[in-house]
Amino acid sequence: MRYASAIVALVLSGGLAMAQDLGRGEALFEACKSCHSLDPAKQGMAGPHLAGLKGRVVGAAEGFDYSPAFKAARAKRVIWDETRLNAYLVDPDAMFKGGWMSPQGLDDEADRAAVTAFLMRGR
Repeated sequence: MRYASAIVALVLSGGLAMAQDLGRGEALFEACKSCHSLDPAKQGMAGPHLAGLKGRVVGAAEGFDYSPAFKAARAKRVIWDETRLNAYLVDPDAMFKGGWMSPQGLDDEADRAAVTAFLMRGR
């Protein structure tokens, strides 16, 4: 019975950690909102909307004029997933040379993980 209690506690604490990570990711995403929206209907921003990013083809958000680097990735059917987004947030230009994202990336691993978890959560 003690083992079952320990397993339940571990599962619940993992859920709490995930919720905290999502909250942290949402807070960190505030800085991204000057260029990106989570609303696919919001057009005319400096960057594409990031709604439904998980599993989406890179460079495929409707209504956004992507850089040639993103158009090439779209042609190859490259998909956004947790690993790719986390790597992209380290150094956007290293992944898609000539992309138009201004910030240099997120240096802090925990910050990247939190933003990645927030953007990749199921919607």
